[in-house]
Amino acid sequence: MIKFYNRKTKKYEIEQVAGGTYLKCTYSSPVGMKLLELIVKKKLFSKIYGSFCDSKRSKNKIMPFVREFGIDMTIFEKELDQFESFNDFFTRKFANEARPIDNLSSTLISPGDGKLFAYNNIDLNKLAQIKGYTYRLDKLIDAPNIISKFSEGTCLILRLAPTDYHRFHFIDNGICEETKKIKGDYYSVNPIALKAVPELFCKNKREWSIFHSDNFGEVLCIEVGATFVGSIIQTYAPGKRVKIGDEKGYFKFGGSTTILFFQKGKVKIDEDIIEQTNKGYETSVVLGEKIGERSVR
Repeated sequence: MIKFYNRKTKKYEIEQVAGGTYLKCTYSSPVGMKLLELIVKKKLFSKIYGSFCDSKRSKNKIMPFVREFGIDMTIFEKELDQFESFNDFFTRKFANEARPIDNLSSTLISPGDGKLFAYNNIDLNKLAQIKGYTYRLDKLIDAPNIISKFSEGTCLILRLAPTDYHRFHFIDNGICEETKKIKGDYYSVNPIALKAVPELFCKNKREWSIFHSDNFGEVLCIEVGATFVGSIIQTYAPGKRVKIGDEKGYFKFGGSTTILFFQKGKVKIDEDIIEQTNKGYETSVVLGEKIGERSVR
């Protein structure tokens, strides 16, 4: 059971988990963990299923998925019968104005839909993966000169469940450098898995880049793949100016995670998000929603 905070209703809710039985069996038993290490976490396993999700044969999965998880299709560009495959549906785009962008220069927006943890004054040697489970930033990316810039800064972890919109966007106007790719495994990023696999973010396939933001300084952007995520697709043009809310890229099928690191003193995250993180709860947010603001120093 995954409980999260809904900041609109100011109440806690229980997340509907796609593949919940599979996750419990795989990550909560000795046999499941053995199969995980031998088969499930491997690239080939995710690649094979990803190929199926790219095929027309996978279209039959779309309607049951929408019905089971109550996905509102009125806010997306395409009608249900217009999708060519399950991955086409999974990487669906919002219709215009479906997610209004709070574009005040002082406002920090969410880069996508999902469940958010936020940490201030971070220790680079003891970053939170989930409450009680940590990792080192130098294990996440091997770039000492980059890493040192974010000491005592702010870290945002946005988890995208399989039911969520799976495109990620820029949080400000600016210029993004070229993306670096790191090979890795394909563990789930569900909280069940995060508790079962130490330093999971440092083991999974991931990509990172530096975004030179007009209002928030240098931002380290990391996209982490997961089980069945055969591809992380970057759609932006490196070195070209982008606007707040512009698409940076998208994940193919599966749950995924976007992690953002800000330098010390650049952002102030909204108090309700920090409060819930300290309690061990993620906060539900959507693309373009205000989650913080530029620090005044």
